[in-house]
Amino acid sequence: MSDDVGTRLRALRTLRGISQRELAKRCGVTHSSLSLIEQGKVSPSVSSLKKILDAIPISVGDFFTMDLESRNQVFYKPDELADMGSGQVIYKLVGANRESRALAFMIETYPAGADTGREMIAHQGEEAGVVLEGQIEITIGAESRVLGPGEAYYFDTNVPHRFRNPGQAPCRLVSCATPARTF
Repeated sequence: MSDDVGTRLRALRTLRGISQRELAKRCGVTHSSLSLIEQGKVSPSVSSLKKILDAIPISVGDFFTMDLESRNQVFYKPDELADMGSGQVIYKLVGANRESRALAFMIETYPAGADTGREMIAHQGEEAGVVLEGQIEITIGAESRVLGPGEAYYFDTNVPHRFRNPGQAPCRLVSCATPARTF
């Protein structure tokens, strides 16, 4: 953690996606004063710092204890989602670049007739999902059902399971599984 107020302020402002001009306008401090603080050329008074931090918003205590060095990506554009699929099925994993993940959150696309394979799969954990468009046939143990848009599922993944698109159109669904698997 850096003890330099200016460096911490610039890192926090950037992390929150706020421009210097916008922050200056929000807190009523001149743009030039804010720039000088961030450059470490001026030390703000406690009341000025509180005024600036209130505009972000963050408390003074959190400002000095927040870990700004660890910068796991928080937001992702569509082209930043890693494709973990093999074969026809596309698994777009959110947060693949995170140092540690507790879950696998994915956008899955099954072209017409595509499936996860003839063999049922099983692994420790849980999985849930909701169909966005198209149809997906999910077999869990001896139970099988075709789900459409808006329908959802939740099951223990230690039970053998498989997914298949029986429709004529692609199926898209959003799923979440624990623990995060290495694909």
